[in-house]
Amino acid sequence: MSRKEVVPLLIGVVLVVVAALVPYVANGYWLSIALTAMMYIALSTSWALFSGPTHYISLASGAFFGVGGYLVATGMSDYNQSFWLMMAISALVATVLAGLIGLATLRLSGVYFVIFTLGLAEMIRNLVSWVQNNFLGSRGLYVLTDFTEAHIYWMLLAVATAVFIFGWLIDRSRLGFALKIIGNDETVARHVGINTAWTKVILFMSTGFFAALVGAIIAPRYSYIEPNLVFSPELSFLVVIMALLGGTHRLWGPLVGVIPFTLIWEAISIWIPNFTTLFLGLAFLTIVYFIPNGFVGLFEKLRAKSRSWQ
Repeated sequence: MSRKEVVPLLIGVVLVVVAALVPYVANGYWLSIALTAMMYIALSTSWALFSGPTHYISLASGAFFGVGGYLVATGMSDYNQSFWLMMAISALVATVLAGLIGLATLRLSGVYFVIFTLGLAEMIRNLVSWVQNNFLGSRGLYVLTDFTEAHIYWMLLAVATAVFIFGWLIDRSRLGFALKIIGNDETVARHVGINTAWTKVILFMSTGFFAALVGAIIAPRYSYIEPNLVFSPELSFLVVIMALLGGTHRLWGPLVGVIPFTLIWEAISIWIPNFTTLFLGLAFLTIVYFIPNGFVGLFEKLRAKSRSWQ
């Protein structure tokens, strides 16, 4: 391993250690903010692993997140199963679901894929609500554990760390190289012998896996689970905007977008909650028209200009 590769790894280790210490120096409101930010770091980074190199904009994160949270709630509330067992089951179910969705839809591209993934998330939410209301006799489920917010934060940190390690390994593998070719020109990728369909499906499955883990871990934070809470279309849009704001062409890019956006989103949600949807639209337009490559891309562009002036 070269020195160029060792330095980022050491920085990553230091950041993980610092992040692990947050519950010791923050509590109450600020720990809650840190927990929310860590949730979106894991979700946005795992989303970027697939959508960054392929340029496919998926709005299915809310569906996979909901699968994780809802299955944990169902298993614990109705069948008295352990949290850890249901978390593992939910991750497996979401991975299989993502694989089936990928096989059926990843031949689509552009706006068609965006619309399908959004419609799919809404279909799953309405289907679960219909089953809940008509066959299970109640709208909500209880997730009662001994976990504190600090415990949930540390579990999310572990998932986020796993996402970064997975992304680093993918980037160094033949699969990562194939994804970069697909992102540049999918037709060329097929002509050079890359199985583009399976390559995309594998990465899409990883997105479903990590999103379900996050949803399962967050379930004890909510305590009371209902379909409209965990199958949230708003979450899918937030994940996309945070990832694009930071930049998806670098593994650490989404991290740069999540932290400031979480703070701004929290402030707007508290002070002017009726403007949250408007803010999402304005944020998306700002990214598209002014910083299409995110903060990371903007920083790299400015650095390149400064070097050319020297």
